[in-house]
Amino acid sequence: MALNRPLNDDEVYNEMNKMISFIKQEAFEKAREIKAKADEEFNIEKAKILRQESINIEKLYERKLKQAEFDKRITSSNLSNKCKLQVLQKQQQVLDDLFSQSFNEIQNVKTNKEKYKYLMINLLVQSFCKISEENVSVRVVKEDVSLIKQIIDKSCSEYTRLFNKPINATVSENDCLSSDYGGGVIVSALGDRINVDNTLRTRLDISSRDLLPQIRVILFGHSPNRKFFD
Repeated sequence: MALNRPLNDDEVYNEMNKMISFIKQEAFEKAREIKAKADEEFNIEKAKILRQESINIEKLYERKLKQAEFDKRITSSNLSNKCKLQVLQKQQQVLDDLFSQSFNEIQNVKTNKEKYKYLMINLLVQSFCKISEENVSVRVVKEDVSLIKQIIDKSCSEYTRLFNKPINATVSENDCLSSDYGGGVIVSALGDRINVDNTLRTRLDISSRDLLPQIRVILFGHSPNRKFFD
């Protein structure tokens, strides 16, 4: 039987089917490889995205946590400062009331005329000594004008006796001090360019300022923030 004869239709058909099956199988294998590769790349990319999103979420959480802690510290600090301010305001109110009461108590000395007269002489002599000028003017509150006129000469004599210096003092009857001064004297010289304030109000203010640390300790105790004490 000859082998090189032409293929008949059935043989051609069978060969064509074999070729088609082979091509289909090759295509199927190729498609499976492509799909496997695509699935692998997809899974890798998905893992990268999930990992990055996880990192982003952690960073966001950390930022929010830090912000929450910061806000908490700010709120706590504001509340603490507000409480401290309220305490300081209350303490200042107590001090203001105390100094106001002290001023009223000091003014009570005026009810004892002899005692107040002696105080005024001492205040005048002190003022003369501080100003150290020969010609001075003296101002007082309106209700003390008559008293100062009674004691001015005696005060000048006392100053001269103590310091061996002459002094000429005049009372400024038309330029009285405000009643807020409470009493005492202001002595001036050289056209009011030099002034010595020896009024009751000023002396109380000076004493209050000098004694304020001790007064605070007596009333409120030592500050909890203070580490060293005298």
